Amino acid sequence: MARNTRTTTAVTLIAAATLLLTACGSGGDTAGVSGPSSSPPPSRMADVNRPDVSLPKDLKLVFDFEKPSDADSAAALDDAANYIRALNHGITEQDAKDPAYGFYSAAGAARYAESQIQEYVDGGWTLTGEDRYYQAGTSPTDEGESIVVTFCEDQSQAYGKEVKTGKVHRTEESPASYQKFSLLMAPQEGSSVWHAQQITVEGKSDACRS
Repeated sequence: MARNTRTTTAVTLIAAATLLLTACGSGGDTAGVSGPSSSPPPSRMADVNRPDVSLPKDLKLVFDFEKPSDADSAAALDDAANYIRALNHGITEQDAKDPAYGFYSAAGAARYAESQIQEYVDGGWTLTGEDRYYQAGTSPTDEGESIVVTFCEDQSQAYGKEVKTGKVHRTEESPASYQKFSLLMAPQEGSSVWHAQQITVEGKSDACRS
């Protein structure tokens, strides 16, 4: 099972993502490998106390990202990954108001995270397995210091699990296992934290299957 998403225009909110109860793949965990560094760029203030985004042992997120040489791009990529961790933390905690995703997001990206978590809570689902993120890229925008972060997701080894029974619903790999994310990231004044402002998720991404 997975988060059901659909293509929208670039860096716009997916207004009503629907939880996949009959499709493949799904969420992730904070125990990633080859993940981006969490070191704040030297151009910004010292880091702040960050929220707990740890996940259950049966759920693992893998961030197979190469760290950009530019400090701001590296920091934006780090916190884009942290936003994904926080979203999955909310799902496993079954809390649509979990403060973790709010720490790493605002505007449309925060509403997206809340809606995704709420769908899982309402359906009585959580996540298990391994969720992999890869092919990361960063690019500046014309809007101040904002940076667009993109990456792929392979959710073919992640599955939905019933909260009450613990039953895992395993699904086969399919085109729906692959998604492409685009997040508009913006630096926070006086902080090393970057917020996800808007998010686009392209489902059944051919580019991510190659």
